Parts: sequence; C-alpha cells; structure tokens
Amino acid sequence: MMFWYDHDVSGWGWFAMSAGMILFWALIITLGVLLFRALNRPPQEHTPTYTPAPPSAEDILGERLARGEIDEDEYRRLRNALHAGPLTKR
Repeated sequence: MMFWYDHDVSGWGWFAMSAGMILFWALIITLGVLLFRALNRPPQEHTPTYTPAPPSAEDILGERLARGEIDEDEYRRLRNALHAGPLTKR
C-alpha cells in the first residue's frame, strides 16, 4: 500500500516553493543583465602606471626663456651657474 495521497504540501510549503521560484528567476534575470552590461561596456581608458619625471632645472630655465621671462644673457648666466655645480661656502 502506497501513501501517495497522504503527504500533501501545506500552505507554507506552497509559499516556500513560490518564493523559491521567484528568487530563482530574479537571480537568473539579474545575472543576465549583469552579463549583458559587462559585455557592452565601452573600453576604459588605460592610465599610465608610471609618473613622468619632473622637469629638470635646465628645462625650466629653457621654458622661462621661451616665455620671455628672462633674456638670453640671463639664460646663459643661469645655465652656466647650473653647470658649475652647487655653491660652496668658503
């Protein structure tokens, strides 16, 4: 004798099955939307991983000459001072 008709699912069982099915389809739809967005995302700009070296003193001096902040004589004097090395106290 089989008891097939004796083990009905109660009201809570139907609620749990319905909630589980809704959560399952919500998960499937969410994964589909996230996958669609990930595949259609525009490529991101690659930022360089290095930092450019700061300009040297001679580069800054050349820029000041180009902007007209100093004249050619001042440029030569300052460039010679740069190449002469640090000043030492006597």
